[in-house]
Amino acid sequence: MSSSTVAVERRGASWPARLSDYIELGKPRIALLVLAVVATSAWIARWGQPDGWQVLHALFGTLLVAASAGALNQLCEWRRDAVMARTALRPVPAGRLSGQQAAAFAAVCVIAGLGYLGLAVNWTAAAWGLASWFFYAWVYTPLKPLTAAHTTVGAVAGALPVFIGWSAVGGTLDVVADPRGLALFLVLFLWQFPHFMALAWTHRQQYARAGLQALTVVDPSGRQAALQAVTTCLALLPVSLVTALLTSGQGRWWYLCVTFLLGAGQLACAVLFLRQRNDRTARRLWRATLFYLPALLTCLVLATID
Repeated sequence: MSSSTVAVERRGASWPARLSDYIELGKPRIALLVLAVVATSAWIARWGQPDGWQVLHALFGTLLVAASAGALNQLCEWRRDAVMARTALRPVPAGRLSGQQAAAFAAVCVIAGLGYLGLAVNWTAAAWGLASWFFYAWVYTPLKPLTAAHTTVGAVAGALPVFIGWSAVGGTLDVVADPRGLALFLVLFLWQFPHFMALAWTHRQQYARAGLQALTVVDPSGRQAALQAVTTCLALLPVSLVTALLTSGQGRWWYLCVTFLLGAGQLACAVLFLRQRNDRTARRLWRATLFYLPALLTCLVLATID
């Protein structure tokens, strides 16, 4: 069934189907990752004893802001999404939602989300939410067809939610007095490079057809992308160990060991991808990154429990 056929069938869809389209417009998988980062950051900032209600308020506001960023990303990219098999059935390119509907959804979500963060949490958390939203929707997204450096900007946007959670519970961002926030930010920032390099390799032909300047399009051999994956995996090892040494719980030593093993495993997959640049090794690296981050965040939370 073609996307145009799907569009015709869904124009008169029921409200549950339309709700599903709006949820998809907000990129729920990315939003869930952002919420996990915010919750973990709040937990770590207060040494495992955050204000539960404050965290819930922060999560709700962040969810709205993240949904707005995802919607704007899809609105700006719908023409490029339409020529890629992996994105052609998204709500806007498939015609299930109009550009006006997507824009309205994005505007309502960001205004409501930032307002909620400011009033129910604090304005510092709202400012970090605005920064993450701006970098993702208005810097990262427009740069994608222009330069391969968009990955770095996207990595910044993806790591800024650390500071939303940190600020939501009153955590200090003084990197001298408490470097844990910066260490967690760097973990999120660095992790995104091997994750997206692996993805960029497996979808390089679609990216090229859509005019996206991924590193695997700029350098079709994939060597630059693989080198970037290896170097960032290497950098993750010492940075992630810093988060272990800064935990207060008695589980810091087992966390130190587990973190090292997670990082070493991810690095091994990146090295294999560098040596043998093919879809099999890229998918292995991608799966390793998907396992690495949730496992590290879970262990970090457990390690702070006395």
